[in-house]
Amino acid sequence: MTSLTSQCCIAGGGPAGLMMGYLLARAGVDVIVLEKHADFLRDFRGDTVHPSTLELFHELGLLEGLLMRPYQKTEGISVSINNRSFAVADFTRLPVHSKFIAMMPQWDVLDFVADTARELSNFQLLMPAEADELVVENGAVAGLRGHTADGPLEVRSVLTVAADGRGSRLRDQSGLKVKDLGAPMDVFWMRLPRTPDAPPDSLGQVGADGFLVLINRGDYWQCALPFPKGAADTIRAGGIEAFRARLVRLAPWLADVTGSITSWDDVKLLTVQVNRLEKWWRTGFLCIGDAAHAMSPIGGVGINLAVQDAAAASRILAPSLRRHEAPDEVLARVQKRRALPARMTQSVQIAAQNRVLVPAIQGAAAVKVPFFLKVLDAVAPLRGLTGRAVGMGLRPEHWRFEP
Repeated sequence: MTSLTSQCCIAGGGPAGLMMGYLLARAGVDVIVLEKHADFLRDFRGDTVHPSTLELFHELGLLEGLLMRPYQKTEGISVSINNRSFAVADFTRLPVHSKFIAMMPQWDVLDFVADTARELSNFQLLMPAEADELVVENGAVAGLRGHTADGPLEVRSVLTVAADGRGSRLRDQSGLKVKDLGAPMDVFWMRLPRTPDAPPDSLGQVGADGFLVLINRGDYWQCALPFPKGAADTIRAGGIEAFRARLVRLAPWLADVTGSITSWDDVKLLTVQVNRLEKWWRTGFLCIGDAAHAMSPIGGVGINLAVQDAAAASRILAPSLRRHEAPDEVLARVQKRRALPARMTQSVQIAAQNRVLVPAIQGAAAVKVPFFLKVLDAVAPLRGLTGRAVGMGLRPEHWRFEP
């Protein structure tokens, strides 16, 4: 068995785990991050890097390097209902350096953070390395056990962090209670070629056949089709031709490209969860990101909340961890700082889900346009407010601390 020690061990090399690992190492803490896969190449993950996250990268001196990776700008959001377009959010009014959402594959973001972090001598990223169980001594978490391609692994640490997503094994072992908020939908993800005459912006299409989200990824659309939870097999039973026809009815200008979906292998299922921990920590242990609060895909805010969690946790915990301490009261401060943004964001997502998305995916003959969408479309300054809510979120984090 390989035995390692560290001031902080983080399970999960996603946005929350890698960013926290980098920021703690930058603040002088010895960090080990475990990522169960050998690379970051997973498709259909959150690809929206919001202005709040881009601003954090700017404060870290990393924005220019990040934006050297391929990306597309989204400066506003619109939605089309019954073939009429409504402008919803405008990011160009934000008081930040990057007044847009960067549509960037998550593997590019993670590769960039990992490459930057590896330049720090007190940062270790183990890949592939999976966390299996917590090490608990005298009621406190003292590290974790896992495995790599070379065999069993044990890491002893002052603080163990679960950043391993909504299916976190360590969180489930910790005894912390999860509150399920309910998610009446699941989502099919797919790619469709994007023709030169296609609309320029990312948008949503709403009609009698449901709700289709199209994200501009340059030469292709990354598409999401929400549907009532548990209906995946029923939709598949209708056949791939019927599925392609449904997409065309929602967005007629896709008629020439839906043939690229040749089988259900080209359509990925995302099972949606919306939940949160009542308590994010116990002695020696902390959950952040989706492990603490699984978000709906509405708004594409999950990656950004994860990065904000990482920034807050690193800023609050670094002084204690450098002294080889992780007091309960400091762990509680992390939750106090980040629980409200997560809770409020989930509340907004659930309201949007129940008032807009659920009626749309239930296939009403004619979808009624909500009054607030008419107001947003008519009053441009209000779109700046929704742009701030989506692009910055509640309590965006900053990096002003250095050791």
